[in-house]
Amino acid sequence: MEITKSESHSASAASGQAQELMGAEILVKVLQSENVKHLWGYPGGSVLYIYDALYKQDTIQHVLVRHEQAAVHAADGYARATGDVGVALVTSGPGATNAVTGIATAYMDSIPMVIITGQVPTHAIGLDAFQECDTVGITRPIVKHNFLVKDVNDLAMTLKKAFHIARSGRPGPVVVDIPKDVSFKKAVYEGSPADVQMRSYNPVRKGHGGQIRKALQLLMAAKRPYIYTGGGVLLGNASQELRTLVDMLGYPCTNTLMGLGAYPASDPKFLGMLGMHGTIEANNAMQNCDVLLAVGARFDDRVIGNPKHFAQNERKIIHIDIDPSSISKRVKVDIPIVGDVKDVLQEMIEMIKESGTKPDATALGGWWETIDAWRKRDCLKYDRGNTEVIKPQYVIETLHQMTKGTDTYITSDVGQHQMWAAQYYGFDEPRRWINSGGLGTMGVGIPYAMGIKLAKPESEVFCVTGEGSVQMCIQELSTCLQYNTPIKIMALNNRYLGMVRQWQEIEYSGRYSHSYMDALPNFVKLAEAYGHVGMLIERPEDVEPALREARKLKDRTVFMDFRTDPTENVFPMVKAGKGITEMLLGSEDL
Repeated sequence: MEITKSESHSASAASGQAQELMGAEILVKVLQSENVKHLWGYPGGSVLYIYDALYKQDTIQHVLVRHEQAAVHAADGYARATGDVGVALVTSGPGATNAVTGIATAYMDSIPMVIITGQVPTHAIGLDAFQECDTVGITRPIVKHNFLVKDVNDLAMTLKKAFHIARSGRPGPVVVDIPKDVSFKKAVYEGSPADVQMRSYNPVRKGHGGQIRKALQLLMAAKRPYIYTGGGVLLGNASQELRTLVDMLGYPCTNTLMGLGAYPASDPKFLGMLGMHGTIEANNAMQNCDVLLAVGARFDDRVIGNPKHFAQNERKIIHIDIDPSSISKRVKVDIPIVGDVKDVLQEMIEMIKESGTKPDATALGGWWETIDAWRKRDCLKYDRGNTEVIKPQYVIETLHQMTKGTDTYITSDVGQHQMWAAQYYGFDEPRRWINSGGLGTMGVGIPYAMGIKLAKPESEVFCVTGEGSVQMCIQELSTCLQYNTPIKIMALNNRYLGMVRQWQEIEYSGRYSHSYMDALPNFVKLAEAYGHVGMLIERPEDVEPALREARKLKDRTVFMDFRTDPTENVFPMVKAGKGITEMLLGSEDL
């Protein structure tokens, strides 16, 4: 049974072509109707019928990873960069449990994904069969929704629902658990359902007009306004609307770690990232504004620090979010607006144009003077003149200078290097900064880069990582070779688990318990063993030439081992439990 390109039509075209197919073939047909081009996975006993059906088609490229966690991360990176639904396929038992970290990562950052997991045959469920686990039970807290398909006749509709749930409303991962006998049994397939009706799931898209009007009145009357945006702006493809609104009003704007690139970093109205490692100007403006417009952000602990401290200052808060459960979760808001951020911002822009009202220019001028005074403190300065040792900030700055204005994606792992990349690489475009914000998962960097490079083969993809993080999914260097995804890996190697060491220095009196990496591999030889190019960079003057050389090798994966200053910390820093203006600006504040 061949499932060829010519058969891969849209849902409407496919309807009316009733044919009896195996469950696995129906799965492939639905994926084709959803326009899935790439699938990351790892075979096993429970999914072999599905793999057999994949063998017989030629429109979906399957990428064989080396660990299931990487399959989900790569599909996740692909989804973040493109906005499409990422799809991963794993087997039952350990296949599903290995995928859990990837699923939780996507869930915390609201990434649209469908994860197909194999399951033991329906008659064996609950009997502790070989490679059996309760996938639905295990994944329930970390998915937007999950399904166990017990009847092959339900498979097409269930998959259609999964894609619909994953990409609509607040996006998120959906797990579809398919027992082996369901993938083998036959059912009549009449084409992928044209639309989905779910009584219990109808996310609101359009914001309440009255609430938007109230919000605008408040915003226009503000003396010290501030616009605070998060990952929701990127997920809702509302960057253009945000830019239009900020430019119309002339108000200061900040992004969270997940929202970088929504507003251009090069624009003077951008105050930098806010939060635990945010800039002085961004954090002080957050604390001292009188009207705060929050768009697609969730006031989480890394952004506003201690909620009690945050609430000390009187301010009016407008919160736009598609998920009503995110509003007033940690911080009480005055004007909640539930709806799609793109639609709500468009409506706001239209209302401003119609009303012809202008912000209070005098008050705004005074507010900008205050902000510029904070800016002058230059909180991101570091020892730029150091010729002895490579400063990690310098590596990121150099990369930014070299790739500014080019078609470049930056992925990162989690730790100090992630914060330096966020602070010193000025993102001007959305969906270019790909990292794990909510869960903070080490090991995502290489799989993310791999997923993006497959989706965007003409773009440059850099993975900023550390010697700790990179070893969590380093086996994927093998996948990069097999599928020809030439990425550039920049390991800021300080021979420590840097962020752990930083906290131990500041909070635990310098007791570096298990944060020192004293048995590191030779990364250059390791990269070469995987068939790639390895570089060791030890001197500041070699940073730029090494990056230039790596960029020239367009069709090779390059591993750059930058030996950076092991004592360097990420500043500014807000200690846990402190307010966002209680910042440490450097080692002199310790």
